[in-house]
Amino acid sequence: MVWKLGFTSLLTDISAEMVNSMLPVYLVLYLHASPLAFGAIDGIYNGMAVALLGLAGGILADRWRRHREVAAAGYGLSCVCKLGLFAAGASTGWIGAVTAVDRVGKGMRTAPRDALLSLNSAPGMLATSFAVHRAMDAGGSLLGPIAAFVLASRLPNAYGALWMTSFVFALLGVAVLMLFVENPLTVPNAAAASLKGALHFLRSSHEFRRVVLLGTILGLATVSDAFVYLLLQEQSGMATQFFPLYYVGTASVYMLLSIPAGRLADRWGRKQVLLGGYALLGVVYILLATGTLTQGFPLVPLLLFGAYYAATEGVLMAIASSVIPAELRTTGLALLTTGIGLGKMVSSVAFGWLWQSLGRPAAAGLFLAILAVVLILSSRVLSKMGDRHAEA
Repeated sequence: MVWKLGFTSLLTDISAEMVNSMLPVYLVLYLHASPLAFGAIDGIYNGMAVALLGLAGGILADRWRRHREVAAAGYGLSCVCKLGLFAAGASTGWIGAVTAVDRVGKGMRTAPRDALLSLNSAPGMLATSFAVHRAMDAGGSLLGPIAAFVLASRLPNAYGALWMTSFVFALLGVAVLMLFVENPLTVPNAAAASLKGALHFLRSSHEFRRVVLLGTILGLATVSDAFVYLLLQEQSGMATQFFPLYYVGTASVYMLLSIPAGRLADRWGRKQVLLGGYALLGVVYILLATGTLTQGFPLVPLLLFGAYYAATEGVLMAIASSVIPAELRTTGLALLTTGIGLGKMVSSVAFGWLWQSLGRPAAAGLFLAILAVVLILSSRVLSKMGDRHAEA
């Protein structure tokens, strides 16, 4: 099951990262959108739309025990949005609307997909299972920007061709999911899955509340990928057609380190690996604030950024899965991703405003300070969780 879902995510991420790796260039450098305007679109992309339907998708998947079908609806919606980008042309308003709908699709699919992973994995292997999936996901994040780079090199400014190629890969991802992935055979007490039941669980489970709080505050301190790469492009002076290679550098490291990081988390401790990953993100912020090691092709920042992703994304989902009962697994994960999404939405708008108002070094420096405070709070939150959840 892990491998089948991995192939779905690989194809979908080829599609998504073809768009993601060129959308900042298209909006900021080609259409000349301001950092604040881009921050608003990026905030919608990373947060608001995920929050709108992510929880509803989780509840439906748990109640109907149709995790695959709900996930497929989300994947399909994002697939159609690639055609929407083609139709939007140079209108930043329509692009913002299409990206919002695209993220609604992501919100619908993420929790059911992660529930399928966790319900088909042994408790002691949760971080490893998520790591295998995230490694394949990162493979798509690697291949997507490469495809975008090749298209941009051969067909400069032919963004329509890029959006259409992205649509084809997204369609293949939906096909793999529907043809090869099956729903879990048994999920106990599925009728308990409802918003009321999930909120009751949130109120009654101290550990689950801590996980949701943890994801939300970490999201608040996370600068989006697009802003990181835009800052690196500004500092390095590289031509815009090479912009997708930043995504390639990060995805390569993520793919290589994801499985080792997951195994390390299962054996050594999930808390230590998670906090260590965010400490690496802090080093990236330092390099962005000071302009250190960012000239030419900024290899070191990209290596650190990829290692941060490998040590955090799957590990946080493993921590959450260990405290959520099977019948509420999708709903609980949707609550978590909603908190993360809202945090990232705020951080994107805030960073865009800070960059436009105070400049790049000040914006990166302030987020470094925010991350330092968040890491202290996160360590305290994790220290109050049981060993079997936060530690291993």
